[in-house]
Amino acid sequence: MKSMLLSLATAAFAFAVSGAVPCVAQEKLADGEVKQIAEEAFTYAFPLIMNYGTLYEFAVDKASDQYKAPFNQLYNMQRVATPQDTTVVTPNSDTPYSFVWMDLRAEPLVLSVPEIEKSRYYSIQLIDLYTFNYGYMGSRTTGNAAGSYLVVGPHWQGETPAGIKQVFRSETEFSFGLIRTQLFNAGDIDNVKQVQAGYQAQPLSAFLKQPAPPAAPEIAWPKIDKKLAAADPFAYLNFLLQFCPPAGPAEVEKPLRAKFARLGIEAGRPFSTDQLSAEQKSAVGAGAKNAFEKIKQRLEAIGKKDDGWMITVGFGDRSFYQGDWTLRAAAAMGGIYGNDEAEAMYPLLQTDGDGNKPDCGQNRYTLTFPKDRLPPVNAFWSVTMYDGKTQLLVENPLNRYLVNSPMLPDLKQNSDGSLTLYLQKDSPGKEKESNWLPAPDGPIYVVMRLYWPKEEALTGKWQPPAVQRIK
Repeated sequence: MKSMLLSLATAAFAFAVSGAVPCVAQEKLADGEVKQIAEEAFTYAFPLIMNYGTLYEFAVDKASDQYKAPFNQLYNMQRVATPQDTTVVTPNSDTPYSFVWMDLRAEPLVLSVPEIEKSRYYSIQLIDLYTFNYGYMGSRTTGNAAGSYLVVGPHWQGETPAGIKQVFRSETEFSFGLIRTQLFNAGDIDNVKQVQAGYQAQPLSAFLKQPAPPAAPEIAWPKIDKKLAAADPFAYLNFLLQFCPPAGPAEVEKPLRAKFARLGIEAGRPFSTDQLSAEQKSAVGAGAKNAFEKIKQRLEAIGKKDDGWMITVGFGDRSFYQGDWTLRAAAAMGGIYGNDEAEAMYPLLQTDGDGNKPDCGQNRYTLTFPKDRLPPVNAFWSVTMYDGKTQLLVENPLNRYLVNSPMLPDLKQNSDGSLTLYLQKDSPGKEKESNWLPAPDGPIYVVMRLYWPKEEALTGKWQPPAVQRIK
């Protein structure tokens, strides 16, 4: 099955170019106003709809081959990602994931972690429906000691209960917990499973051994797929906004939402197209098309460029974005659920050393780290290969999707102490195969990850070396 998120991006483009119309404005608006509001709303909606695609597949649609677990139940993926994992684009294959979609309407959720050896990196990334990273637990932030943490919704009021180390507040009533647990090598998987078995998610009432409050109302979750998203993306935005109250930090969005409401974009509101003129319909389509093109353009310039790499700086909390919804949308398009820069840096390969888009259907490449110039990290680094067309992992005879720092003892160094990786679709030969990162027969998309990067990486004193075409 194609990536839901990639399909949604494609669907958004199909919507834009088709001029499909999402809603009716009861207010008389000039065509220019319609176009401008549609463009802003589409940009704002894009990451929320992508996020809903994951929520629906992971926690709602039990018929999906990507289904994980119901709300408030933690699911451990006791392996690393493979080409069969298609819901999230550019998945990492370094850390077995654990997931929990949280329904925070009735009561908060307690996330508990076991004591984890200091040498093993782990993180729990908290993401709301907006795709804001609003909190972290883990090696960098809270350490590797055992502990319990409370995740609360936007309306919760109360004192921090006994036994809770820290409280994290989601701006939205549904939230995603994404857990990464470092895997040192294939033989380490049983140790990772043991760590994962210690992760717990339980309602606050269960944690306190108290009666549960009344359950939240059932929700009629709208099915989502490529065609449905293409038909009416703003319908999904209206559905999602009912779980995103403009309260607390989100109060700053009230003027924006008032503007959206002029086009009928409001929390929980149904749509009708009867009141729109042909000119308004055309304006909505033009606005959405403009938005999509601007998101793509922003993705091309989402970070700092150096030697063919784009070091992305596109993920964070509300204060990080400062109302820049195009940046938020571009970050989601490039790889939704990316970490804050302090947690992980993501150099993305844009061009080779000659300034050309890398394509292993036509070329072979090398990536050489000079002696003592490996990526500087407190945890670990990796270089992962994806198909350039789908941004998904690549089937290959070695079942190798990345090269990372735990593999260093098995990699061959050059005589001068440097380390060369071979990026190509065919084996570079048995003597070099340990350093081979298999590639697709066509365009490639390469992501470097630096988990818990050191200061020299964050400040730019270290930069990734250029990828060179073998001539």
